[in-house]
Amino acid sequence: MLDHSYADVNVDALTPLEAAIELERLAKVIAHHDELYFQKDAPEISDAQYDNLVIRNRKIELRFPELRRNDSPTRRIGAPLASGFRKVKHRIPMLSLENAFSNEDVYEFFNRVRRFLNLQETQEITIVAEPKIDGLSASLHYQNGRLRLGATRGDGSEGEDITENVKTILDIPTVLEGNNVPESLEVRGEVYMCRDDFFALNARRQENGEAEFANPRNAAAGSLRQLDPKVTATRPLRFFAYAFEALSGVELGLHSDILAQLKLWGFIVSPEIRLCHSLSQVIDYYDYIGGRRATLPYDIDGVVYKVNNLEWQRRLGSVGRTPRHSIAHKFEAEKAETIVENIDVQVGRTGVLTPVAWLKPINVGGVMVSRATLHNADEIVRRDVRIGDTVIIQRAGDVIPQVVEVIKAKRSSESQSFVFPEACPSCGSLVEHVPGEVARRCSGGLICAEQVVERLKHFVSRDAFDIEGLGIRNIEAFFADGLIKNPVDIFMLEARDKQSLTPLRCREGWGGQSAQNLFNAINKRRTISLNRFIYALGILQVGSVTAKLLAKHYVSFANLKEQMILAEDPTSEAYHDLLSLDGIGQSTAADLIYFFQEPHNLEIIDKLLREIHIEDFHMEITDNTPLSGKTLVFTGTMQAMSRSEAKATAERLGAKVAGSVSKKTDFVIVGADAGSKAKAAAELGIQVLSEAEWLKVAQGELTKGV
Repeated sequence: MLDHSYADVNVDALTPLEAAIELERLAKVIAHHDELYFQKDAPEISDAQYDNLVIRNRKIELRFPELRRNDSPTRRIGAPLASGFRKVKHRIPMLSLENAFSNEDVYEFFNRVRRFLNLQETQEITIVAEPKIDGLSASLHYQNGRLRLGATRGDGSEGEDITENVKTILDIPTVLEGNNVPESLEVRGEVYMCRDDFFALNARRQENGEAEFANPRNAAAGSLRQLDPKVTATRPLRFFAYAFEALSGVELGLHSDILAQLKLWGFIVSPEIRLCHSLSQVIDYYDYIGGRRATLPYDIDGVVYKVNNLEWQRRLGSVGRTPRHSIAHKFEAEKAETIVENIDVQVGRTGVLTPVAWLKPINVGGVMVSRATLHNADEIVRRDVRIGDTVIIQRAGDVIPQVVEVIKAKRSSESQSFVFPEACPSCGSLVEHVPGEVARRCSGGLICAEQVVERLKHFVSRDAFDIEGLGIRNIEAFFADGLIKNPVDIFMLEARDKQSLTPLRCREGWGGQSAQNLFNAINKRRTISLNRFIYALGILQVGSVTAKLLAKHYVSFANLKEQMILAEDPTSEAYHDLLSLDGIGQSTAADLIYFFQEPHNLEIIDKLLREIHIEDFHMEITDNTPLSGKTLVFTGTMQAMSRSEAKATAERLGAKVAGSVSKKTDFVIVGADAGSKAKAAAELGIQVLSEAEWLKVAQGELTKGV
């Protein structure tokens, strides 16, 4: 059936190439056994053998996370979009912790425990101390070791069913490892996002013209509660387990034993947890972890203390909605007082104007802060921030500096309100404010110097032309000196340099070799793939993923350009073809069409095409398949494979996958509960394939009539 050459190789011994091959094999094998088990009630292997396959797949992904496949069993995406989340009643309420804000509050917590349990002063109370992750709680239910339900905390009594979403989180096992797995198990933990992943996510959202998340917790919460689990799967969520409840099969005496057992089942437990045997050790740990919080890869907002003795926990019980056996010792907010020395309005690549407060430098949580974002014009008005004001700042999420309070009692009587500019501070063009949007934008486009510089930076960035040696500082310097004013100038730099009286090698910091290295790096990028070129153009809302989607669909740049010009007519076939792409909505379509209607853009593109070569898009596909060159639309719920896997399979077979039915559609594959797309196919006389027929096509067993 499949090559098993790496099936017996230890995970730790696999090379990246071997791991990729093994993940492909496991995805196919597990999908095969899922079909036999769930669809045909005819399993070929035991549950234990199946579980070993899933566990092996997960271990490889944990070792090589960059190799995780779209059709990975750990993604488990395939449920239809929800109109809302189903409510779930918690079998055991998810209680809220009481907060402690001082060492005295912690001392009183110890005293309450002693009083309630009638313990002597000399009786040791062992505490499990763990960082309080700034994320959101989730409950995971396992039946016979398999994940069956994921739920949010909600109001503590009732949460929301987010099962399909939690299955996309790599840290959460869908099948438990090891022995001693109870028949029914509920695991609780915290879903969070690391700061580096948060910054990368916000950078992508900014690139696509989307609103940025305020902090990692908001990003994690927004990602976990997506109605479409495919969106959640693209977000880098993580999970720390911190507790479980079992109906039977596990008898433990200590909370520290619970944490050890969770690790044996395949969960990740915070490595910062410490066992403390006295009040002084608890306070020492609080001070220690507080000093390290800026260096941790994720945000924490305090420390949780739990009585380690589980019998004592049961006896302590809860009062109202808070357990008596645990408390959260919160950190003080990372804040500082300083002065706003100036307010500057910066212009981004897409023309969005962002006000920034320049501050008298101040140390906030070990970091020197000299500026803070004021977000937008409305925020300045709401807080009434003025030049010369004394303000309280904090690092939002302990990272992004922002003004949280103006101390108006210290304001000068001569102070004046800040007036947001009506003209762009860079080029003088009118500032536009679209009703319903927060952002103000410069209308100058490519005549705006700041926008041009930012666009040039984007043009040479990693996912675009990726020109080594032409980084941010060099772009800014070359633009300021008139060497590079637009993307075409980059590829004419060497020729012009030969005619220059002040060649690059004579500039400060440059020499003959470094200049030639830059010219060589530019020349290496005179041939570029279609998807990279589309991304490099910096079209609003077109990130690297959308660029690849467009490249796949239109194949050549000449075709893309022609179709975008034709699509200006909303009644045209070109416009409807654009909207049929899965992932292109009316807003993105409008930005694409506008870009190709702008004469200056077309002029730059024409000049670029004289300097570079854009490769047509080519996919690695199976030659001469029944689906080569065909356009497919999937509708309804796929049972045997996820929609993502079906789409990837179709593309490997040479097909294009569209999001809506049109005259260009060749086949519509209908799953369960197919709706309007199946009806549209019938009206247009388009051939319809059942899921069973589709599977046969995908496996090369059905060719007649296709």
